[in-house]
Amino acid sequence: MARYVIKVARQAGIIILFIVAAILGAASGVLFAFAGDMPQISNLDDYAPSTITRVYGGGGEIVGEFAIQRREVISYEDLSPHLIAAIKAAEDADFDQHFGLSIPRIIVTLVKDILERRKAGGASTLTQQLTRKLFLTDEKTWERKIKEAILAVQIEKRYTKREIFTLYCNQMYFGHGVYGVQSASRLYFGKTAKELSIDEAALIAGILQGNVRQSPYVNMDAALRRRNYALTRMEAVGYITPEAAAEARKRPIVVSGEPASPPSIAPYFVEEVRKDLEIRYGAKQIYENGLSIQTSLDVRLQEAANRALDDGLRRIDRLRGFRTPARNVLTEGQEVDTFRLSRWERAMRADDVVPAVVTAVDAASIQLRAGRLSVSIDRKGFAWTRRNAATQLVSVGDLVEARLGTVDTAAGTATATLEQPPLVQGAILAIDNRTGQVKAMAGGSSFERSKFNRATQALRQVGSAFKPFVYTAAIDRGYTPATVLMDSPATFGGAAGSPSYSPGNYDRKFLGPVTLRRALEDSRNIPAVRVMDQLGPAQVISYARRLGVESPMPPYLSVALGASEATLLEMTSAYSAFPNQGVRMRPFSIDQVTDREGNVLEENRPEPRDAIRADTAFVMTNILRGVVQRGTATRANALNWPVGGKTGTTDDYTDAWFIGFDPDITIGVWVGLDVKKPIGAGQTGGAAALPIWIDIMKAWIGDRTEPPAFEPPGNIVFVSADQGINEAFIAGTQPGSGFRQ
Repeated sequence: MARYVIKVARQAGIIILFIVAAILGAASGVLFAFAGDMPQISNLDDYAPSTITRVYGGGGEIVGEFAIQRREVISYEDLSPHLIAAIKAAEDADFDQHFGLSIPRIIVTLVKDILERRKAGGASTLTQQLTRKLFLTDEKTWERKIKEAILAVQIEKRYTKREIFTLYCNQMYFGHGVYGVQSASRLYFGKTAKELSIDEAALIAGILQGNVRQSPYVNMDAALRRRNYALTRMEAVGYITPEAAAEARKRPIVVSGEPASPPSIAPYFVEEVRKDLEIRYGAKQIYENGLSIQTSLDVRLQEAANRALDDGLRRIDRLRGFRTPARNVLTEGQEVDTFRLSRWERAMRADDVVPAVVTAVDAASIQLRAGRLSVSIDRKGFAWTRRNAATQLVSVGDLVEARLGTVDTAAGTATATLEQPPLVQGAILAIDNRTGQVKAMAGGSSFERSKFNRATQALRQVGSAFKPFVYTAAIDRGYTPATVLMDSPATFGGAAGSPSYSPGNYDRKFLGPVTLRRALEDSRNIPAVRVMDQLGPAQVISYARRLGVESPMPPYLSVALGASEATLLEMTSAYSAFPNQGVRMRPFSIDQVTDREGNVLEENRPEPRDAIRADTAFVMTNILRGVVQRGTATRANALNWPVGGKTGTTDDYTDAWFIGFDPDITIGVWVGLDVKKPIGAGQTGGAAALPIWIDIMKAWIGDRTEPPAFEPPGNIVFVSADQGINEAFIAGTQPGSGFRQ
């Protein structure tokens, strides 16, 4: 009997050894088979996932972001203890004990695979999930699972549990284009990952597997179920007490972030920054490497510019009449009740202009829906259209714009006035006189509708805004503000083969002899052409070039009246030299660029360029102040602030300009249609562009009561003249000095 037992034991031992050898051989074969096709785990030593490049305003505000994956990389110490517990409990309770694989979970899953004849999930540890996201795909194949297991074990051997958990928290996707727990915390709760409460941490952990499907922005019920599942697991594992779990389950899910990133307050500015950086650094560096871009943007001034431009363009556009809405959701085969727009996902407040769909209309009112808001427009709200009945304006299903009046968020109701997207376009640019920093930029009425930047890309006829260049050349050549010019009919000979040129004045009148000051203040055409003829077009154009206008300018007399084209950037930069004692600073927007480690890649400083003499610049500044005090821009007197500038209007009212300054800043405004057609009768620079400029300047001035001063050079002499004008002369050219022009 004993011999028999020994014999059986020997045979069993041989069988066991054979099985072990077979398993080891199979394992060795698997390792050998996949050894040449495995990624290098050591690459994680330099883990640098795609992160967000952020653009900051002058005060440190985030004004734009560039990213393929919206991610912020953080350390283990930046994680809330509640979040650490929630993720481990919901995804891998044995994380701190296993070696990368959970054998019991693998066996259970394997049995399910065999019994259910499918590849069941649920066996993956946090390390395996991380491995899959870093190196593999989500396809359910045996090859992927084997590679995943091998890599998970290798990761566990090379890195600590804290390092692996931190990698996991930074790598995983949480829906709505957001990666990593830090960005997820900001998305759902508007706070950092370290500030999360128990129930908030449970929500973040709970939606890991479902992403967008279980987002509270998409399915609140599913999000609630997953949050409570995570809380239950935290209780079961012992991370929280039953009382804490019960209390957390009672709390409603309150999200304070937004599923879609709010649009930038300065989209045209940010796009100019992006294009500039992409030329030097390339798209990959910008979109993946988490640069920090410090810019000169003044957020408060930019917000004022946005409001002023929108209000101004809508004011002008209303004069053109109401237009039938371009879109009707019913004709597109959609339902009024289920139609959705991304704008409705963001907060809607009083005075916001929002898209809304018409749900009902009668003679006296229009009913609309804007997301969850039921909006009502009465007769006062559409009176500007000059239509007697609302039924003459819109139909059910029309998509229109509404400016919200009163908003009752709790009741889901609002009142509004009817608006329409303006056809008239415009642009704004603000430049710091002493540095050249761009402080604000608006390139059109809507970046969403048109990415074309009318502040930097549009070449438009500048009209009378060119005249200061003519008179700058004249002052530099011995003319003075008191020089008498003739405002009388004149005909100038054309170039060989060209017809003669007979310009006229805007008011079709002639004033006879006028001083140079009055000629510019009242924007008289004939004197400007006479001066250009006397100096020579090439001479005048050379001054425009020195002031920074680089666009083509043919040597014709009509250029004196702004027949040539330029960009708003060129014109605003040129004017900034007048209050800056003749020094034009190169315009720039980017102050500093740093990489994700804080290394400075570039740092920009002001670049001065002497354009004209300081005394000439001051004389011109003094004359341009007269344009505001007595000339074509007297509306700006209401600011009670030291400002100067010049209006510009082209033939048939196709372009309207106002470029003005105080001692510190120069702001340019252009208004027109993209197709060169009239804006509307009487829409001069003073009527169309100047009111927008005034609104921006009000914000720039703010609550300041002590204005800055225009400092004269030492060789400026002041002489009292007619109308109480304290006239500025370059020393030796003032009346009584014996100077003769």
